[in-house]
Amino acid sequence: MRYISTRGQAPALNFEETMLTGLARDGGLYVPEEIPSLSADEIRALAGKSYEEIAFTVMRPFVGDTFSDDEFRSLIARAYAGFNHDARAPLVQLAPNHFLLELFHGPTLAFKDFAMQLIGQLFQAVLARRGERVTIVGATSGDTGSAAIEAFKGLDNVDVVILFPHGRVSEVQRRQMTTPPESNIHALAVDGDFDDCQAALKDMFNDFDFRDEVKLAGVNSINFARVLAQVVYYFSSAVSVGAPDRNVSFTVPTGNFGDIFAGYLAKKMGLPIDRLVVATNQNDILHRAIASGEHTKHGVTPSISPSMDIQVSSNFERALFDAYGRDGAAVSALMSELDEGGFTISQGAIEALRDQFDSGRASEEETSATIKDMRARSGELLCPHSAVAVKVAQENLTETVMVTLATAHPAKFPDAVEAASGIRPALPPHMADLFERPERVTRVKNDLGALQALIKERIAR
Repeated sequence: MRYISTRGQAPALNFEETMLTGLARDGGLYVPEEIPSLSADEIRALAGKSYEEIAFTVMRPFVGDTFSDDEFRSLIARAYAGFNHDARAPLVQLAPNHFLLELFHGPTLAFKDFAMQLIGQLFQAVLARRGERVTIVGATSGDTGSAAIEAFKGLDNVDVVILFPHGRVSEVQRRQMTTPPESNIHALAVDGDFDDCQAALKDMFNDFDFRDEVKLAGVNSINFARVLAQVVYYFSSAVSVGAPDRNVSFTVPTGNFGDIFAGYLAKKMGLPIDRLVVATNQNDILHRAIASGEHTKHGVTPSISPSMDIQVSSNFERALFDAYGRDGAAVSALMSELDEGGFTISQGAIEALRDQFDSGRASEEETSATIKDMRARSGELLCPHSAVAVKVAQENLTETVMVTLATAHPAKFPDAVEAASGIRPALPPHMADLFERPERVTRVKNDLGALQALIKERIAR
């Protein structure tokens, strides 16, 4: 299995190299050269298997000879041992033909745990084998940072630096990043929004001297291994509702497009997915792009679903790469236009995107109303991101079963949930003392040079 860049100018890599590299040196994102497929019989055989067994079957074709079968099974088992639900990703029925996929039973209460816990195991195994040390720098709108910290804290061969937008994450999200005491964890509060953090991260990867000096590695969803791990729960949930003998649609709350791109990969692998519905909050560049063909930045407005407060959706580049017939030069040109404010998607490409994706948006008022309504109608207490998805899913229900992704525990956003429902969700026991733990955080201006200098200072030993 080889991986190629969406911009066509970087060398093809194997899985191990792709995972450790993260962002390609031409600025593009790595994608598989070819998508492996599972037959209907192979998908049918997943019924009744554990999440770990499904994960091995789905991901094994992508990793090549990086791990032996026994080693890969062991890494998967360790990755999900800390989840507090035996099903890992359980389904709950909301209404006739509508199910909620609960992805918040991991250690940091968000869907990012599915990928990050696994990546932590994969990185540790590869780095130990190679005798190398890396610096992982991540940009987060809230959940990626805490998941990365949880996965890598205390490891001898990894330093973790997380950039998050100061004042634009929830209190719970912030404290999950700033309270771990391990010396290899560094939380930086950046004066700016998530797009500023993400842009700084990409600039670091494109500064090859800095990149090589600190042995930079990335675990944002620019890293294909992150997306791959998320493909698994599309298969596990679809099989639970009758696939491959029954089609299924998915609605996904998304800002950076990684989670729904994982669903697109699952469909390309042979999972009988009817529709993939992109659900956005008021920062709706993805919905506007699919609806109008205009991918234009309008600025970020803070919301009660802060993990979706994004205007530059990195993984959308992967979808554009396929929509433009895997033309790296065309994608590179579009990304240059995006740096200047935006671009118009060609007629052929927008038709290709609309063939795969539907979209919708939810306002702040609609999100709060959905939290209140679903609590009354089903007993489910939703986080704001999940509520965005449920609202959009309800507008896209057909005779095909719909699975909506619930991406975070409501206790990660207690103020918004309480304001909407009158109920303040409690943190689970393992996190009950979160607000009593001392914080370690450095506030830093949105300046690439300052960030790079601080990172070099922190990782010096």
